[in-house]
Amino acid sequence: MGIYVNRGNESFASAKNSEIYVDKTGLIAYTNKVLDTEQRYICNSRPRRFGKSITAGMLAAYYGRGCDSGELFEGLEIAGSPSFEEHLNRYDVIHLDMAYLLVQNKNAADTVAFMQKCVIDELKIIYPGILTDEDCELPFTLSKLNDAAGARFVIIIDEWDAIFREAAADERGQQCYIRLLRGLFKGEQSKDFVALAYLTGILPIKRYSSESALNNFKEFTMLRPKRLSEYIGFTEREVRELCKMYNMDFEEAARWYDGYSFRQINHVYNPNSVVNAMLDGEYDNYWSNTTSYESLREYISLDFEGLRDLVVQMLAGGRCAVDVDTFQNDMTSFRSRDDVLTALIHLGYLAYDAEAGKVYVPNEEVRTAFARAVKDTDWESVVQAIQDSDKLLKATWNKDADLVAEGIDKVHRENTSILQYNNENALSCVITLAYYNAVNEYTLIREMPSGKGYADIIFLPRRCSSKPAMIIELKYDQSVESAIAQIKEKRYPDSLKDYQGNMLLVGINYNKENKKHSCRIEEWEQD
Repeated sequence: MGIYVNRGNESFASAKNSEIYVDKTGLIAYTNKVLDTEQRYICNSRPRRFGKSITAGMLAAYYGRGCDSGELFEGLEIAGSPSFEEHLNRYDVIHLDMAYLLVQNKNAADTVAFMQKCVIDELKIIYPGILTDEDCELPFTLSKLNDAAGARFVIIIDEWDAIFREAAADERGQQCYIRLLRGLFKGEQSKDFVALAYLTGILPIKRYSSESALNNFKEFTMLRPKRLSEYIGFTEREVRELCKMYNMDFEEAARWYDGYSFRQINHVYNPNSVVNAMLDGEYDNYWSNTTSYESLREYISLDFEGLRDLVVQMLAGGRCAVDVDTFQNDMTSFRSRDDVLTALIHLGYLAYDAEAGKVYVPNEEVRTAFARAVKDTDWESVVQAIQDSDKLLKATWNKDADLVAEGIDKVHRENTSILQYNNENALSCVITLAYYNAVNEYTLIREMPSGKGYADIIFLPRRCSSKPAMIIELKYDQSVESAIAQIKEKRYPDSLKDYQGNMLLVGINYNKENKKHSCRIEEWEQD
């Protein structure tokens, strides 16, 4: 076994033997299916902490010669596949971690040269008598081994995009790297020695103008994970099973870590955060200490074309339209707010609704990360609105309608360039920002079917909360009395028939002439 070639199965064994291991070996059935086909070139990009390295180690353990992984995969999903025995430990596997290699060298060009030398030196040992000292280019070396010994390779590159992310200004080094990748994976010769190529990183393959540098790769991304959706993160079924095993509240797990939704899988969870929560026995933000958090703060500070406005809308629970097709798949060529938003999707800080073409903040973990990032910017009015949220909540609980109206006035006034509105839907955005911290006590439900209509906003207390439920009806240029009357007449409280605690009815109206809000709060008496 080598360091880069046929390195063994210890990495995957470590993951499988951990206290929590969720079986994702079904992915191997897909890679087996595309072996030696035109679809053998795969780029599967995901955010940090979404299991990229574990997946790379799993593939290396399964395909790699020089080790026997049959027992390691026993009882896992792939072991029941007809293709399991056919490809188990049958290939030379070149397994590279570009992030690790990059820190070992001064620059990207040196990294590319060093990596090729290391791999070729190991290949000389595996295939003695074929290679010479003149063999220093990896693509030609692999072609030579294929011609002389029929060698076929599975090439796995983890953190494939590290050079573009960590050496963003090193254009020469990036060009060297692209040339290497093209030599390995483009052209007819590569089909002779590549049985499977699997690249994983945060970014899709970089574009030059409108063309991908490696346009023969099948890409699975946070925008369109396609058939690999269930391998992006944990599914709802997997998280439910873990919550049952560790006696944890599933609803809280969903609030903290769910929110990524794809066409084939509606609920996808951050796997690293779920595992940490189960092991620690509590829900928390396990992600904002990663280096990508620094990127979040940097990118939202750019404020391209009103990017700040969109961030505030999403913090307030809104969704924003985005064009994801202009992004050049690097971290330096930002030309618009759409580029920044698309980068944040790939980083995992935003979720993408492909059907609607909109982005949104997916869950509580990311919401808190955004709030922290905003506090490190000069967005004083937004920071103040978040800080004032607790005061507004207390005023509502105390049924101080005047103070509630004043608080909402302040949020709108100090963010008027962002939160301009002329209908009840836009008013909802202001209310959600004003009640920003309510998510600590409540589940927020918009447009909930209730009685004979739809309640605008319902704040349903979490299981651990002793606070009253709140039904909020919004009116634009009408009256708070009509708002309260509508709640009662349409029997909105009936939607909470299983809720046994206290309930507040809150009517809020905006007067477009004096630009003031008014409020009325009543306690609901159960029949």
